[in-house]
Amino acid sequence: MQRRHFLSSTAAILGGSLVPPALAAAPKKLRVAVVGHTGRGDYGHGIDTMWLGLPETELVGVADADGKGLAAALKKLHLTQGFSNYVEMLADLRPDILAIGPRRLDEHRDMALAAAGAGVRGIYMEKPFCRTPGEADEIVAASQAKNIKLAVAHRNRYHAVLPTVAGLMQDGTLGRVLEFRTRGKEDQRGGSLDLWVLGCHLFNLVTTLGGPPVACSATVLQEGHPVTRADIKEGDEGTGPLAGNQVHARFELASGIPAFFDSVQDAGTKEAGFGVQIIGTQGVIDLRIDRHPLAFLRAGSPFDPRQTSQPWVPISTAGVGQPEPLTTLGEEVSKHYSGGRDLVAAIREDRPPLCSAEDARLTVEMICAVFESHRQNGSRIAWPLQERGNPLTKL
Repeated sequence: MQRRHFLSSTAAILGGSLVPPALAAAPKKLRVAVVGHTGRGDYGHGIDTMWLGLPETELVGVADADGKGLAAALKKLHLTQGFSNYVEMLADLRPDILAIGPRRLDEHRDMALAAAGAGVRGIYMEKPFCRTPGEADEIVAASQAKNIKLAVAHRNRYHAVLPTVAGLMQDGTLGRVLEFRTRGKEDQRGGSLDLWVLGCHLFNLVTTLGGPPVACSATVLQEGHPVTRADIKEGDEGTGPLAGNQVHARFELASGIPAFFDSVQDAGTKEAGFGVQIIGTQGVIDLRIDRHPLAFLRAGSPFDPRQTSQPWVPISTAGVGQPEPLTTLGEEVSKHYSGGRDLVAAIREDRPPLCSAEDARLTVEMICAVFESHRQNGSRIAWPLQERGNPLTKL
């Protein structure tokens, strides 16, 4: 991992969080249109309302194929321009940015390609990115061809404490970093759906801190037996064919640090495991996804039971155990303001967003590599992935 590149790439977010809008230059506001689909993923986790808190942007319209949902969205967003068809909205309003809200990912590819065809300058998209590496290839190619800045709403990627975490990994605080450990929420979605819906958050952070994957080996189980074709059903949230209520995966990263993902349906942990642990010989950093503070450090060897009394200490942008100087940091992240500001800056500075289409494609590839490894009896699947569709359809 190149820490210098990491720190420079996050500088825009740190600046966006620290500079009051009133003191910054006031270029022309970017016009934002929103697409949601009530009853089919709705508007995600605030992908519609986030723009009301960003003075750099102006909401100009919303599209929703559901009539009642559209009426409610117009009222919530204080808009008068509403459309039942997002393609018509793009043609009529010609926005600078399209916010793609539905949590279901089966419409993401079509919405992103329509936005690219309409000439938008930026896209902000709810996760997961799309259903297959092949769909991701299409979106990335369309974005690159027209220099569209596409950002994905892995909001923890925009968290201003990540440079501090990266520094602690580099300066010896953890000793030698041995592995990343990740778990999903392990609720009723545990297993493959957890991998898709929440694993994408974890993989995005792991690759940010540990580099891209080199290979994957995995096992997917249904009620204790390896998943077979007979177990496959249409998955929830638009994932496509899906099976498995247990997932156990290991990734080799370019940094040489392995990363593990596990999810067991109804594990009984009540979401306690949802996060990333960076385990070293002299300590552990824990990232609690979508919580504030995000990061904690527990000093000492995690393998010595005599040190189990060591406390977890919060990590702030000022350092370990220091008060957080950015008083609005939690809100900046949870309401997507950091992500939105980074996208605006990426458009104006002609640079990739912190969580780009290419980064999101990587998370989709990691998810699909799990199923491809299982399909090949747990074999080591190397990058680049040869299978660009849904591996379960070939089981």
